Amino acid sequence: MALAAPALLRPRPAGAALTGRPFVQPALDQGRIEAGRRVFGLAVATGSHDFLDGVETATIGVNAGFLGPILSARAGDALRMNVANGLAEPMTLHWHGLHLPAAADGGPHQEIAPGATWSPEFDLRQKAGTFWFHGHQHRKTAEHVWAGMAWVIRVSDDEEAALSLPRTHGEDDFTLVLQDRRFDASGQMPYDANMHDRMAGMQGDVMPVNGRPSPVLDTDALRVRLTILNGANGSFYRLHFADNRAFHQIASDGGLLAAPVPLREALLSPAERGEYLIDLADGAVATLRAEAFGAEAPVMGSAGIREVMTFRPKTAHPAPPPLPERLAELAPPPAPTGETRTFTLSMSGMGMMGDFLINGRQYDHGRIDFSVPKDAAETWVWENTTPMIHPIHIHDVQFRILDRGGRPPAPHEAGLKDTVLIGSGEKVTLRLLFDDYADAVLPYMYHCHILEHEDAGMMGQFTVV
Repeated sequence: MALAAPALLRPRPAGAALTGRPFVQPALDQGRIEAGRRVFGLAVATGSHDFLDGVETATIGVNAGFLGPILSARAGDALRMNVANGLAEPMTLHWHGLHLPAAADGGPHQEIAPGATWSPEFDLRQKAGTFWFHGHQHRKTAEHVWAGMAWVIRVSDDEEAALSLPRTHGEDDFTLVLQDRRFDASGQMPYDANMHDRMAGMQGDVMPVNGRPSPVLDTDALRVRLTILNGANGSFYRLHFADNRAFHQIASDGGLLAAPVPLREALLSPAERGEYLIDLADGAVATLRAEAFGAEAPVMGSAGIREVMTFRPKTAHPAPPPLPERLAELAPPPAPTGETRTFTLSMSGMGMMGDFLINGRQYDHGRIDFSVPKDAAETWVWENTTPMIHPIHIHDVQFRILDRGGRPPAPHEAGLKDTVLIGSGEKVTLRLLFDDYADAVLPYMYHCHILEHEDAGMMGQFTVV
């Protein structure tokens, strides 16, 4: 099977342990307050990380050897992000999922030179939720993220704080960044994408969680809250527990859902986030697994099951209290006031080996594809004519899914979203409101979040005017 190609199965250093080490929860970074503004200092630099016992792997990190801290802020905060580029090459840092001016977006037009510091300022216009930041350098996004240039932003607000939910960081509230990686015989993870990687998305056979493969968490909590980001380059994860236990989803990309959604499995595409509640009161070990697959899954199938993380309760507890029946008041999607636009995902060439296109064109860094009037509520229809699956991300806005293949969105997709999976042969309709910000020169992006597809040109850009 192509998804189990030899490139994924390279030998690792003898004796290098892959599983069973304790789970690591990065600290919260609340920044510092200066003149009423919350300021974060983010130093991007090369480093190293011990994915494998006794082996230091070359990486990129943000205030760390690999990945970084969890940025913590409140809705309504005025922010400044001081991003210092300690690399020997240009880079960008994109605030994925945040509604902000185009000049502060951190896309490929906000390049930071080596040794320079970029300091965008913006107001945090979000509901409570989980967002993230990652490299977005033109044609280098996949390489930078693979090396570790990514991490998480947690936003709180009064609506979420009033709910009876786990929220003690590192005790019953855990943030998990899932990224599969592959290592060579010296324990390194060079970005050496081959033709299969460029088609299906870069994948690996080792499953780090916050940089630690398949970790173990010993906990006293009777119910835990897992905030999960799929931070992979190209892997999709169908999450489930080994004992098939039920759990509940309480939030998607942009914040809380209207009510808890019971599930036995949850699919996260690259860049999607979900928040889940897991009951551990029975005292039984719970092993989270992921069926992993790439963009060519409709043709080639699954890459197999990955052991994600094991939860070991220290004791059994009485049954936990009931979950809140309601989580958030979600307004209906805004009424349309602007255009309906159609976006067709396609490939040129023969079979699975062509170029990736949106509306018949590859990304051109100097071309603005269209302009949206400020305050317009537009309808965007996405149609996937390729034999692959594509997670589509749209900068600046949290949108709502109106229908998937003519059917209303499932409850777990009915909230605020910034990334949406478009299946092969599928049509998905979105409603987007472009309020607050306008810039006739600097654009926002829309693109496939399989990073190899993005770098290959499955991306476009628009201005709000």
